[in-house]
Amino acid sequence: MKVNKAVATYRRLRKGALWRLLAADTGPVVIGLLQNSLMNGNRKVQASILHERLEKDIEELRAQGELMPQTAQGYVADWLASGWLIRRFPGGAAEEEYELSAAAAEAIQIARGIVEPRTAVTGSRLSIVISQLIRLVEETDTDPESRLQSLLSERERIDRSIEDVRKGRFKAIPEEQALERTREIITLAGDLVADFRSVSDDFEQLNRDLREQIMDDSGSRGDVLEKLFAGIDVIAESESGRTFNAFWRLLTDPEQNAALEEALEEIFAREFSGRLGSEERRFLLRLIHNLLEQGGMVHEVLQQFSRSLKQFVQSREYLEHRRINRLIKDAQRAALGLRENIKATEKLGFQLALTTSHICSISQWCLFDPSQNTLEKGMAMGDALEIDMDTVAALVSQSEIDFRSLEKNIRACLDQSSQISIGGVLDQFPAVQGLGSVVGYVALGTRRGMQVKQRTEMVCWHGGDGQNRGARIPLIYFVKENFNELE
Repeated sequence: MKVNKAVATYRRLRKGALWRLLAADTGPVVIGLLQNSLMNGNRKVQASILHERLEKDIEELRAQGELMPQTAQGYVADWLASGWLIRRFPGGAAEEEYELSAAAAEAIQIARGIVEPRTAVTGSRLSIVISQLIRLVEETDTDPESRLQSLLSERERIDRSIEDVRKGRFKAIPEEQALERTREIITLAGDLVADFRSVSDDFEQLNRDLREQIMDDSGSRGDVLEKLFAGIDVIAESESGRTFNAFWRLLTDPEQNAALEEALEEIFAREFSGRLGSEERRFLLRLIHNLLEQGGMVHEVLQQFSRSLKQFVQSREYLEHRRINRLIKDAQRAALGLRENIKATEKLGFQLALTTSHICSISQWCLFDPSQNTLEKGMAMGDALEIDMDTVAALVSQSEIDFRSLEKNIRACLDQSSQISIGGVLDQFPAVQGLGSVVGYVALGTRRGMQVKQRTEMVCWHGGDGQNRGARIPLIYFVKENFNELE
């Protein structure tokens, strides 16, 4: 890599969350707090629990002379903005949850590695490299003769080993070498657990990239949309998705799990395991649980992103995003077109009113306490209104159509004849509510009458202002049998 490219790369990395955490003046305090609250215990912590833990640690640091001016909530907000924490709100949860970002977890691992250095060059590590290289050569060999010769040589070596074991000519590796290999396995497994955060970040970035592709595509349907409408899980079918799914299938394989559990039990039965530290023994005991837990969280994130992306497309929400994106680009092009005509220092004579809103997380909400708004003397009796039930009935009749009375009028008419039109009903029972009664009869006729197509009739009524009015309405007949059946 050329020096100018290397410098540009490192400058870009320095702006990242990992480098900023290591280089921050408060880095030691932040790393210590994050490690104690989220690295040593549960990887996902509810907001209230995290705030409680931090408040306790902050008070302890203040007692030792550390300058800690903010509250736990304030520090959490700053760490979120800096990219050192991730906040999620699981479905059905009462409050949000926090976990370390991949950058913060890696920064803590770097600091741990400096505090607790381990020998970089070990025989077990070299053995792993050699064995993996030999296996790679064998599995990529396309010559049948060469592969056959390799298998025959391996069989001869196994036969010799079997013969040696039968004759008692074998020897277990020394305890020092066994401890060295065990600690190398712990290191590799620890790196594997930490990599899950990076995988989750990769899926988040992939989800954002796919949404950007959908919004930036100017055609009716882009490649991503075509795949989604065809029912393809774009995130799961990506390179990262296929790699993780292959790993997840291997991790959840019953035979692999059984073999791993048996191997761990055998390790703890050996004498050299007693020389392992308490942290190392605890890590090995929880190895399978941690792998499944971290893998399960990433699998859940993968499924959630897949569902949300499909919902984003199926609900046509992306069309509104496209429209807004297009308006922003149009405004940018218009601004670029005016840059030659309007100087940056020139006053436009236009005032733009900006809107603001106060946003806070759910954990900052305060529950409403009804006891704070109670009256000291209790509820007082109010004065009775000067209105009777007849007045109330009159007001109701003016605001709502009295369908019950209209149905009663229709039944009275049908008792005298087998069928009758709306005009006939109005001849016998005038429209008490004026136009409201006419509209009510038409509504009842639409649901429970028989309309004669392309025929109308003229109806008249007496308005509330004393004027006679008329209107032409569809010709609708109420039939005795049908009207009672549709009741």
